[in-house]
Amino acid sequence: MPADPLARFFELLRALPEPVDAEPLYGDDAEGRRRERNLRRYFAMPHAPVLLLGEAPGWRGMTVTGVPFVSVREAQAGLELPEHPQAPWEASSRVVWATLRDWRGPIPLSWPVYPLHPFVAGDPRTNRTPRPAEVRAGAPVALELIRALDIETVVAVGRKAQGAIAAAGVEAPAIRPPAQGGAALFAEQLIELNRGLKP
Repeated sequence: MPADPLARFFELLRALPEPVDAEPLYGDDAEGRRRERNLRRYFAMPHAPVLLLGEAPGWRGMTVTGVPFVSVREAQAGLELPEHPQAPWEASSRVVWATLRDWRGPIPLSWPVYPLHPFVAGDPRTNRTPRPAEVRAGAPVALELIRALDIETVVAVGRKAQGAIAAAGVEAPAIRPPAQGGAALFAEQLIELNRGLKP
């Protein structure tokens, strides 16, 4: 039986410190195993050797499905969803997938540089910005994913992701995150970047 190419990735992911205001998504409980099955299916789909490296999971999207920038509304056949999801949609997920409809060629994959869900203390149904130390801690997980999936081009969705992997010598153009009024610029920058990629 061939070795799991994602074994080291999941090992690093599970070793991340878990502060009281950040939720791990891929644990040994039923929900964690469901999210991991979804993530493995997502990584196995045909894709371009391009990774959109975002900031952190949101409580309406990846926290529900286990897949970056995928809420219940964007979930494709084969993904397992909870019987009673805590939220049916996420604005950033909608923007990303609406933009990817105009992507030329196989679509890129996505991953957050800080893969735990950071929330306002005491309220998991919120999102907070990951701390600099959390972003730094998550960078090796992202770098291992880039290696494991033979990613050739990384696109940083925001400056935090760009800075985190730059410290490891990986250069990535940064585009505007789609949240908080950035949808139009995100779409414009992502499609412009797509046109500049080699086929």
